[in-house]
Amino acid sequence: MHTPLHRRNMLQLLMGGSALLAMPACANAPDRSLRPQLKPATPVDAIVSRAGLGGDLAFAVVDMRSGNLLEGQSGNTPLPPASVAKAITALYALDTLGAGYQFRTRLIATGPVSDGVLRGDLVLAGGGDPTLQTDDLAAMARDLGAAGVRQVSGRFLVWGGALPFVQEIADDQSAQAGYNPSISGLNLNFNRVHFEWQRAGGDYRVSMDARSNTHRPAVSMARMEVAARSTPIYTYRRTASRDEWTVARSALGNSGSRWLPVRHPELYAGEVFRALAAGRGIELSAPSAMSAAPSGRDLVTHSSQPLQIVLRDLLRFSTNISAEAVGMMATSASAGRPATLRASAAQMSNWARGRYGMSSARLVDHSGLGAASRLSMVDLANMFRLAGDDGVLRSILREHPIRDANNRIIPNPPLDVRAKTGTLYFVSALGGYLRGPGGRELAFAIGAADLARRARVAGGGVDRPDGTAAWSRAARDMQQQLLYRWAAAHS
Repeated sequence: MHTPLHRRNMLQLLMGGSALLAMPACANAPDRSLRPQLKPATPVDAIVSRAGLGGDLAFAVVDMRSGNLLEGQSGNTPLPPASVAKAITALYALDTLGAGYQFRTRLIATGPVSDGVLRGDLVLAGGGDPTLQTDDLAAMARDLGAAGVRQVSGRFLVWGGALPFVQEIADDQSAQAGYNPSISGLNLNFNRVHFEWQRAGGDYRVSMDARSNTHRPAVSMARMEVAARSTPIYTYRRTASRDEWTVARSALGNSGSRWLPVRHPELYAGEVFRALAAGRGIELSAPSAMSAAPSGRDLVTHSSQPLQIVLRDLLRFSTNISAEAVGMMATSASAGRPATLRASAAQMSNWARGRYGMSSARLVDHSGLGAASRLSMVDLANMFRLAGDDGVLRSILREHPIRDANNRIIPNPPLDVRAKTGTLYFVSALGGYLRGPGGRELAFAIGAADLARRARVAGGGVDRPDGTAAWSRAARDMQQQLLYRWAAAHS
């Protein structure tokens, strides 16, 4: 559910540092240390009983070669797939757009450039790129100057109509959930703004900015007021041109920061670009949003990483905005620009039913953040099996860590898992590929949901409702025990 603070920083943070350790030489040493032997398979009933999750549990594990169902429980019961839905989105986008597809963000001139003056409007036009960062806009401002533009006689316009505007992905999240931003054809910093506070005597200094590795432009379209209250922690109000926030003074402490969602993504990107252009000596008017698709001459174009790299990152870091932008762009390419996010998700559901026989697929978005999505674990496991033929999906899935009783990652565990996780309040899912010590390839899907408990906490306005963290830990432990069981029983 969480999105990275900044793409490069977060990749380094989550992947961690690595070092090659010099090892003493020994005769006849294997190239890789031997995997430990698995203990006998634990009965499923014991695993489920120990977890004590309540609600619904479903799973399916199938042989990759034959497609035979090896074990299952309530496998045809549709459950919320949470972020495992992103694996479907990745396949949908690869099938529709192609692995080499790149999103383009353009600076368009509506008139000629003469003696350093653009005699017309300048348009910052988004192409749906969910990975656009402040540093990318800084490079575009530099290239605009290199193209000979020192002044713009007309307006500065922003356009996000390449995708339908989505004010929020899901309507049952807290106002401050940075993983639930708006979606547009023009996105920046995963449509999040950085809020920072510092105690100053009896008051606080607050700032809102669009920081990156090398830039920190201040933002005025998102404003924060510190309020003398204890709850709610945050409130939000969307005006015609601003994101208006308040925060409870009692929740701040001495200092801190966090990312908050942006609900005016085009104006946000426009304000940031205007500041970066000013740093290059190019003065622009305040940005205005335009609804019609722009026409004119491209002065500067920024292209994203190829789609396969974008998909690898969205699966590994579960970036919701990336899944929604990628999914809606795939729908645009296959069936025309969707009217809404839900319409685009319905189109992807139709595709999944036709391409992988997923008759249970009823998805309401492309990220899995909406708890109303439904999918059976048999369908999901079979999708992983059928998609595993060319190895592309497996190659962009994250290696799923196996942990000990103290939550420490076990090096060189006795099973290899490539999978996508999914977590919502009182919903947990896991699906992907499993290889045990015997080398047999399995595809699996696990879903657990206590929707009655979820209904009591969803929309409550807090980041971590009581009981959700412990329930999620128990669900993850159960998933790992099931993986151990299948590796021991079927490898």
